[in-house]
Amino acid sequence: MQAGGRPRHVLEQVRKNYPVALHGVSLSLGSDEPASPEYLRRLLELVTWVEPCLVSDHLCWTALAGRNSHDLLPLPYTEESIRVAAANIGRVQDFMGRRILVENVSTYVEFRASDMTEWEFVSAVLEAADCDLLLDVNNVYVNARNHGFDAKRYLDEIPAERVRQIHLAGHEDHGEYIIDTHDHPICEDVWELYRYAIGRFGAVPTLIERDDRVPELPVLLDEAERAAKVMEASHAIAGI
Repeated sequence: MQAGGRPRHVLEQVRKNYPVALHGVSLSLGSDEPASPEYLRRLLELVTWVEPCLVSDHLCWTALAGRNSHDLLPLPYTEESIRVAAANIGRVQDFMGRRILVENVSTYVEFRASDMTEWEFVSAVLEAADCDLLLDVNNVYVNARNHGFDAKRYLDEIPAERVRQIHLAGHEDHGEYIIDTHDHPICEDVWELYRYAIGRFGAVPTLIERDDRVPELPVLLDEAERAAKVMEASHAIAGI
């Protein structure tokens, strides 16, 4: 069997008929330790083979002292963090020979050191690194609830020309806080925020994430159809 086994075989069949977007979790773009040359080499091999339409990772940090936490850890929203993240993104883009997308992450703590809002931070990183955004609408909603800001204000302040993909997902609502779990249906508030996002950013390609408690295929197709109808309605309103 070829390297990669069955997962690679399945991916090979998929990419024959559909565009593929590669989404990673281990570049640790916000860390002061750049991604290892070996990880970048292997990622480039995968990108070269798959020829994806998009390559993305998260605007956070995951690694320290050569160890991966396997969690998407938050950053302080400071000028120093912008410089670190932009430098890391730049190194990745130079190595890959292409622009990447970074995703806004869900967070459960705030740093006293932060001297700007999350949307100001994200926008500044996009500009400094000259990269694009994978906008996770559920993460915007989660953070707005957890930290008490206006989710629509967040979307209003993001540079529309850099939004190239959108993620939707479910979460666990614990009343005083919510946790991004990717194992629940998308709630009505997130659907409403998605409609607002599509109205601002246009018919951006959208992925619905389910990592656990995956329902039967018809349920997933219904959610995908609902997202498609939101985009169609936006087109109709815009007269496209």
